[in-house]
Formats: sequence, C-alpha cells, structure tokens
Amino acid sequence: MTMAFATDEINKNSNMLPNVTLGYSLYDNCGALVIGFSGALSLASGREKQFLLQENCLGTPPVLGIVGDSYSTFSIAISNVLGLYKMPIVSYFATCSCLSDRQRFPSFFRTIPSDEFQVRAVIQILKHFSWTWAGLLVSDDDYGLHVARSFQSDLAQSGGACLAYSEVLPWDSDPSELRRIVRLIKTSTARVVMVFAHEIHMIQLMEEVKQFWEHTFQCRFDPADWVEAGGALCTGQEDLEKVETEFLDLSNLRPEYNVYKAVYALVYALDKLLQCEPGRGPFSGHSCATLQTLEPWQLVHYLQMVNFTTPFGDQVSFDENGDALPIYDIMNWLWLPDGRTKVQNVGEVKRSAFKGEELTLHEDKIFWNFESKKPPQSVCSESCLPGTRMARKKGEPACCFDCIPCSEGKISNKTNSMECTSCPEDFWSSLQRDHCVPKKTEFLSYHEPLGICLTTTSLMGTFICAVVLGIFIYHRSTPMVRANNSELSFLLLVSLKLCFLCSLLFIGRPRLWTCQLRHAAFGISFVLCVSCILVKTMVVLAVFKASKPGGGASLKWFGVLQQRGTVLVLTCIQAAMCTAWLVSASPAPHKNTQYHNDKIVYECAVGSTVGFAVLLGYIGLLAILSFLLAFLARNLPDNFNEAKLITFSMLIFCAVWVAFVPAYVNSPGKYADAVEVFAILASSFGVLVALFGPKCFIILLRPERNTKKAIMGRGTAKS
Repeated sequence: MTMAFATDEINKNSNMLPNVTLGYSLYDNCGALVIGFSGALSLASGREKQFLLQENCLGTPPVLGIVGDSYSTFSIAISNVLGLYKMPIVSYFATCSCLSDRQRFPSFFRTIPSDEFQVRAVIQILKHFSWTWAGLLVSDDDYGLHVARSFQSDLAQSGGACLAYSEVLPWDSDPSELRRIVRLIKTSTARVVMVFAHEIHMIQLMEEVKQFWEHTFQCRFDPADWVEAGGALCTGQEDLEKVETEFLDLSNLRPEYNVYKAVYALVYALDKLLQCEPGRGPFSGHSCATLQTLEPWQLVHYLQMVNFTTPFGDQVSFDENGDALPIYDIMNWLWLPDGRTKVQNVGEVKRSAFKGEELTLHEDKIFWNFESKKPPQSVCSESCLPGTRMARKKGEPACCFDCIPCSEGKISNKTNSMECTSCPEDFWSSLQRDHCVPKKTEFLSYHEPLGICLTTTSLMGTFICAVVLGIFIYHRSTPMVRANNSELSFLLLVSLKLCFLCSLLFIGRPRLWTCQLRHAAFGISFVLCVSCILVKTMVVLAVFKASKPGGGASLKWFGVLQQRGTVLVLTCIQAAMCTAWLVSASPAPHKNTQYHNDKIVYECAVGSTVGFAVLLGYIGLLAILSFLLAFLARNLPDNFNEAKLITFSMLIFCAVWVAFVPAYVNSPGKYADAVEVFAILASSFGVLVALFGPKCFIILLRPERNTKKAIMGRGTAKS
C-alpha cells in the first residue's frame, strides 16, 4: 500500500521522471526465505508473472531496483546473489550490521539504520538511566545473532553495563523453551530486559511475561508493526476504513515511512541518471545511461549519491556502506485501562558528525508501570558510595563488585570509585573516608591541663626562688647568710631561677629559636647551679682542712676570686659545648608522623644525639663530683653541716636525672618534653628545698639560732 501510494504520488509529480511512468511489481515472501528468494530472482530475471493494475502498462517491464526484504536473513540471501549482478536493493527494515559490508553486498542499501547504531543507541539509554545489569534476548537468526555480538563487543568497550544473561529465542517457538526464558526473566536480579526480535517472537514472549511487564523494557524502537496485531483480529466483517490497524493508524507508520523513502531513493537516482548530459556522463568515455541501455550497476552509481529531503522534512542519503542517516525514535508503550496499548514518542537518538550519538529523552512523557512512577533500578551491585571503592567479584562480570571501605589516610569522593586516593601529607581521611581533613596537631601546649600544671609549677618555683633571694638579701648581714660565701648562695638562687624559667621553653609549639634556646639555656643554667654547689662543697672541705694544724695554706686556693673563676670556667665549658652543638647540628622543629598516622606531633629534633648526650653527661659529671665531695664531708663538725644538705640535694638531683633518661627515651611526642620539664622542675625543687629550706626556717622561725655562737656550735653543749 505504501509503495502504491508513493508510486502514484511520483507519477503525478511533473517535476520527477518527466515522460516516464513508474510501475512496480509486488511479491509476498509469506514469511519464508524460499518464497522471498524465488520472488527476488524472478524480479531480477524479468520472468515474473505479469500483474497489471492499469491496462496501459503492457509487456514485461524491466525491473531497475528492488524494495525489500524486511528480514535481515532474507536480505542477506537475496543480496548475496543479486549483488553479483549489481542489482540495487533498498531494504526498509533489515538492520543487521553485517549488511554494511560493501565487499560482500555492493548493491545493498537501506532506509533504516543498522544494528550497529541501534546497539549504541540502546547503550546510550542504559547509561542515561544508570542501568548496569540487564538481560538480553535475541532472535535465532542473522539479525539477532549479529546484534548479540555487537552488543557484547560495544558493552566491553564502553564499560557501562554487563549482561545478567543472554538468551536466543527459538524460531520454532518451542513453548517449553519460551517458558524457560520467562522463568529466567522472573528469577533474574536484572530489572531491565533488552529484546531484539521479530513480531512472532515478541507476541509469544509477551503473552508469557505480560504480568511481569514492569521488569522489562523493550529496546527495539519500532514496535508499532506488531503491537496492534497482538490485540486485534480481522474477522472479515469489519469496515476497513474504520477498523484500527497499523496500516490505517497514520501516526505510527514508521516501517511504512521507510518503504516510502526507499521508493523515492530509487526514483531520485533514476531521475538523476536520466538528466545526464551526453559527453559529461560518469561512465567510460563520459557516456550516459539511457532507459534502453540501462544496466543495474549504473543505477547503483547514482543511488550511492542520493541526497534529498522528503515532503515531511527528513533528509535521506546513504553513506559509503549504503546505510541511511542514523536516527531512531524512542517509543514508550502505555497500557490503557481498557486493555489496549498506545505507543508514544518520548525522544530520539541520532548521530552527529561532531558529537557522535546524541540522546534526547523527554522523561516527563515516559510512563513507568510502577507504583513509584519512576525508572527501575537495575544493577548487579548497588553503587559504592563515597568513602568506598569498587572491588571486582572473582569470576563474575565487571558490574558485580563489592564496596570496600577506603583504608585510613585514603579517600574516595565520587560514587563508584575504582581506587582510593591518598590524602596530602598534612591531611588525613575523615571518619566517612569521603574527604581529607587537616591532621590534628599535638605538642605540649599552654592550654592543656598538663601544660598548665607544668607552667604553674615553673612559675611557682621561680617565685619561691625570688622570695628566698629576697629573704637572703634582707638578712645578708646575719651569720646564717654570711656563712660559707653568701655570694655563691645568691648566684645559686639566680641559677635556680633560670632553671625554673628555662622549663617554659619546652612548652608551646616548637619554633626554631625555642628549639635552639631550650637545651642551651637548660644546660648552661644547670651547670651554673651545680658549679656553685661544687665550689661550695670544695670550700667546706678546704675550711675543714684549714682548721687543722698546718692546713691554713689550703685556703689560699679557695679565695673569692678563685671561687668565681671556677664557676665561670666550668660554666664556659658548657657554653662552648652548646655553641659547638648549635653550629654543627642545631636542634630544629620537626613534624613527626611516626607516632600517630592521623596526628602531626610537633617536636624539637635534637639534631645531634651526641651533642645532647655530652650536655647531659657534663651536668651529670659535675653533680656526681659534688655528691661525692659532699658525701666525704658529711661527718664534719656541726658548724660545717651544710655538707649534709649538699649531699641530700645532690642525691635528689642525681636520682631525678638517672630516672629521666629511660623515661625520656620511651616517651613519645609531647610527653618527652613533659618528662624533661618534670626532671628540670623536680631537680630544681630538690636543690632549692634541700639547701635553702633549713636556712630559711632558721632565719624566719628560729632567729635565736641565727647567731655567730649558734653557727659556731658554742651556744649549747653537745650531748
């Protein structure tokens, strides 16, 4: 009917094929390859039976081109033979991509896109709706099998989706096989089924699966040729102008429109051939073809160059493979309350020269047969949320995976990330592992309880030293202060104050200047303190020795200048060692990430462990020497009993620093600083209390004992 309509329209158009009347012969393939193939051979050989619609068309007219066949398998068989004679064949419904092989089918053309584009169009739709797990059903013929191969190949290249199953619909319509496929559809986790099949397959399949239709999606975009056939039969009594059939429903004449374009393509090629000017033709010797001498291959030449626009505004042309401009309408089936179906256009897929396949979809027009009225979710595995990565399941398709949480220090901030990325050096992963956050910083701070306690203790020690110094200055003329070199006592109190204050350098965020100053100030302050104690001890021993007959000469070595010089020399030695340490391998701030992965521990790297060991070793040497000398003088007469106080103070001092070493080595980060501060404060308080506690007690609370008699031990008799 469409061919008759197109032929009549062309014959009435005076601008096309002037002085030529177009005729046609019709053959029914009856759905059988043998009949279709026989009809094509009859048309090509000119031996077909004469079928006259008008009496003015007599004889056996030459057949210049064939429109058909609709089946890919039939078209392959016919084109294989007629291609040898270059007989032009224009199919309106054969979509197998194999027919694009110009070597094998040199005279085959079609006005419907090939399956290659159809497959890519379906993949575009799968990606649009994020369907990554789908079933595939194809007919058991060249059309279906080529589609299956193309589909699986394109899916592998695009990486967009996987097939839950792939089944072939049998041509013999075996009910048991159909029921098996329907059971597979029902039990599969895929919620989308792609079907590439012919009418008979679709009708039988839909009868089986209709109640489960919400789990299927028909992706062949031209269903109008069989939908109505599934719901209506002609009984022979109907008025053909009123009955609802696909041929009279002009809104859905998609295959018929392809027939219309195929007829016009042949006519435009023939019209161009007849317009050839002699001597300017495309054939040998610049010759032209005529109706009397026309060969089929000459029409193929012009058919290849056809490019026209239909009265409906659609462009028709063929590429180098004889394929039409690829464009598909996307149709949606609506199930009406009365049981009928309606097919509605909801978009299109077309190929652009610059952008490839372009999908246009009007989702507001799509009817989804679900309670939610939304597209189904069809995935093998749910999407991996940010904070996780995809891990393929062994032995299963790429679309089936597990979601593995990112490890510590790594994140993924996208859905379905294949890998987790590491955070920058100063950042760490959040609890959700979906973004990086700055690492926590740790150091001995003034704002935390530990830092506050140590700071308070340090300031309290400094304050006590200042009070004691004030007491000694105020009572500097009393025997208790003047005994055993008051100048060394004042210097010792000043050094203790410095010891208390240097501990503050260990609190707060390490800076270059605090790292360099803290150990130098600590080392020099403590050497000054211990040097004063050492000299005081030596003076005690010298005085005791001088009190004996013939021992007066020893005092000349322990005069005021000698005492000052000894303290200065011992302190300068420490200062020189600190200077060498700072110059050769200076302590510096260090961001330590070894203790905690999610924390940055700010600490002072000592620079040179040897330098630090020498500094502590020198202090320890002087302290041990002071302890030994004081221990030797512990049994001296009472008027020189300060040696006992020195012994006790040095015992505390040495005990604290001996315990400090293992505690410092085993304490990480800020706790190492806290241990060192504690050692400084404990040893300083030990010296302060042991040496100056008894003297302050006598000066303030027992003034009667702060006399020369009492100091010399003559005020009371000894028991």
